[in-house]
Amino acid sequence: MRRVLAVHFAPCALFVAGVLALVRAGSFSGRSDWRAVWPERPAAVLGVLATVSVCASLLGLLLQPFQVRAVRVLEGYWDRWPATAGLAGVFVEVQRRRWEALRERAEGATRTEAAQHVKADARRRLALHPPEEVLLPTALGNALRAGELSAGERYGLTTLSSWPRVYMQVSDRMADVLRSARDALDAAVNLCWSFLALTVTSVAALHQEPSQWWLCGSGLLSAGVAYKGAVIAAQTYAGLMHVVYDLHRFDLLEAMHYRLPPDREAEEEMFVQVSDLLNGQRPPDLRYEHRDASRVGSDAHDADGTADA
Repeated sequence: MRRVLAVHFAPCALFVAGVLALVRAGSFSGRSDWRAVWPERPAAVLGVLATVSVCASLLGLLLQPFQVRAVRVLEGYWDRWPATAGLAGVFVEVQRRRWEALRERAEGATRTEAAQHVKADARRRLALHPPEEVLLPTALGNALRAGELSAGERYGLTTLSSWPRVYMQVSDRMADVLRSARDALDAAVNLCWSFLALTVTSVAALHQEPSQWWLCGSGLLSAGVAYKGAVIAAQTYAGLMHVVYDLHRFDLLEAMHYRLPPDREAEEEMFVQVSDLLNGQRPPDLRYEHRDASRVGSDAHDADGTADA
């Protein structure tokens, strides 16, 4: 219920309320009369609230299947559309220059204590970015890609193919934390889209009223703040992905009934083979370990021994 309200209902309610306010003020047909926005009679107030609630609920249900696409567009996956493919290259170049500036600061000399703080901050921020050759056009895309390309790779696992399986092995506490971070990310993304849509609608309604253009600017500024919040939430989620592999990577092997590796070298070799399997290649040459079956066999052996005795 919390996800439905925060992720889907609230952003849609914001957009519906904004559009309804413009309609009631007469902004689309002439000069705005903001005194007419709030109804005078209590029954009319209830009608307005009911209209906003019903329209927001229907809009949220309609847009819910497109949640992943809403995030991916803001991530910068624009290559599939000819109209935005060229724009993607321009924004990637901007992100690359920012990445290079961070790297220069991270590798710079530290003669003073202030320079050391700047260098440490640059290293921390650089760690939140993916490698230069796989940068995406937006900060949100790079924040998520940093986790998608490094969380499991540190141990030999391909994150994108193993994440759905590792996620099913996490503890209840970790699952709650991951859901909370993902809800924050999706809510910020939806708020960003809501403010952008409301800004476009306001431009169409108020283009003949220069004195009201500040509303359009406020909507655009709010969209920027929501986008920044989405980037922060994405960085948090990417960090949690690293924690999941630190704590639960061996749970994946147990779920697949493979023996646990004895050392770090064997672990990486095993996970590389598991990644090949998850990526559609040949099954790994690994020995199975069916713990339940061995326990049953051990219990049966003990029972036989007791009976013989």
